[in-house]
Amino acid sequence: MSKKVVAIVGSYRKGGVVDRTVEAILEGAREKGAETHTIYLTEQHINFCTNCRQCTQTPGVERGKCAQQDCLESILTEIEAADSLVLGSPVNYYNVTAIFRRFLERLLGYFYWPWGQNLLTQRSKLQPRKAVLVSSAGMPGLLIPIATGASRALRLTAKMLGARPVGSLWIGLAAGEPHSPLSARTLGRARRMGMKLA
Repeated sequence: MSKKVVAIVGSYRKGGVVDRTVEAILEGAREKGAETHTIYLTEQHINFCTNCRQCTQTPGVERGKCAQQDCLESILTEIEAADSLVLGSPVNYYNVTAIFRRFLERLLGYFYWPWGQNLLTQRSKLQPRKAVLVSSAGMPGLLIPIATGASRALRLTAKMLGARPVGSLWIGLAAGEPHSPLSARTLGRARRMGMKLA
C-alpha cells in the first residue's frame, strides 16, 4: 500500500518560494510511489481559537473535538490518516504567517488541560509520522531558526500532530525579487527529503 504525504502550506502566495519547495518535496515522495495532497490554509475556513478549552476537558489519548464548525475537523482527519507531513510557512514579522499561527492555535485538542490544572499535558507522546519543515525569509537561511520563531512554531506543530521532523529547509534571501528562483541544489535537497517521507 502506498504511503500518504500531506502538506500544510501557510503561505499567502501560490507559486512562491515555500509553495514551490513544498511541491518539490511532494514530487520526490511521488517518485517513490507516495500519494500526496496539499492543503492551502488560505483556501480553508478556519476560525480563530476562542480559548473555550472545551476540546481539552475530556481525559484520554484521543484528540479533543473543537466545538466550532469549520474545516478543521476534516483537515485533522486527513492528517491523522497520513504517514508523513510537510509543514511550510514563510517568515512574516519574525515568525510563521498569521494564518499558519491560527491553525497552530486550533490544535489545542491534542492536549488535556482541565479547569483547575495549571499545566497542560500532551495526550499522546507517540510520533507515528515523519515531517519535513519548510520556511523562507529575506534574511540568510541559516538565521531563520536562530533569529525567528518560525522553526519553533513548525516544530511545535509537528509535535502536536504526532510527527517527528526528519528534515528542514530554511531558504534565505528570498525577498530580492517578486518570483525568487530556487537553486538546483535546493530543489534537489527538497526531492531527496520527499523520498525520505515515502
